[in-house]
Amino acid sequence: MILRKTRQARIRAGLAGAALLVCAPVFAQNVAIVNGTPIPSARADALLKTVPPQQGQADPAQLRQAAREELINREVLMQEAVREGVTNDPDVKQQMVMASQAVAIRAMLEKYLQSHPITDAELQGEYQRAVQQVGDKEVHLHHILVDNEQQAKDLIAKIKAGGDFDALAKQYSKDTGSAKNGGDLDWANPRAYVPEFGAAATQLKKGEITDTPVHTQFGWHIIRLDDVRQTPPPPFDAVKAQLAQQRQKAVIEQFEAKLRAQAKIQ
Repeated sequence: MILRKTRQARIRAGLAGAALLVCAPVFAQNVAIVNGTPIPSARADALLKTVPPQQGQADPAQLRQAAREELINREVLMQEAVREGVTNDPDVKQQMVMASQAVAIRAMLEKYLQSHPITDAELQGEYQRAVQQVGDKEVHLHHILVDNEQQAKDLIAKIKAGGDFDALAKQYSKDTGSAKNGGDLDWANPRAYVPEFGAAATQLKKGEITDTPVHTQFGWHIIRLDDVRQTPPPPFDAVKAQLAQQRQKAVIEQFEAKLRAQAKIQ
């Protein structure tokens, strides 16, 4: 009797082991099965690829478990959304289509950029052009902004007759941000200003004011140049990543324009 029970126990144990062997491939392919719906491991892999680098340094097993829990939560909620008919809502359907498009487009553009890499020579060219455009000087300016040309001319006459520029700026300037500081605009690249203003400022020598009012979209200006200093550009390596992003954006825009030109749009 004892031998018979032992033999039966061994049979049951063998069957249990066989069942585990059969189930092993299923669990290898899926991280979980929720109400009969499998969640493939590939989905967990895709989710883990979205983890920020600083978080990706955590323990891989913990990350995998966190991904599993997140996917289970999503599946439970998605099943409820389907049960309630949310996925049949026309607006929801369109949003799901757009989300699917966004994923596919992003992957396609990443593939396109990989096949059209940005070279260091291109980035060096972009760097040199940017340096030439920006220049290597900054100016320290004061200005007075008024509404009409005649008032600006009158103030220029007062300043040239010995009037205090800073005091007049505090009294008359419409630029409230700088007026309280006597019209002080601090240091800036001339190209940071509207073209007419920047061009007039670069024509001045230290201590000079504009002989005639400078007209811009903001009104009439009287400008005084206080000082000029050299501002060497940042080294190439410091801006290389930013230049690469800008160049990639330009490449994508050119690619999009090409596809639109080839498309039949009605």
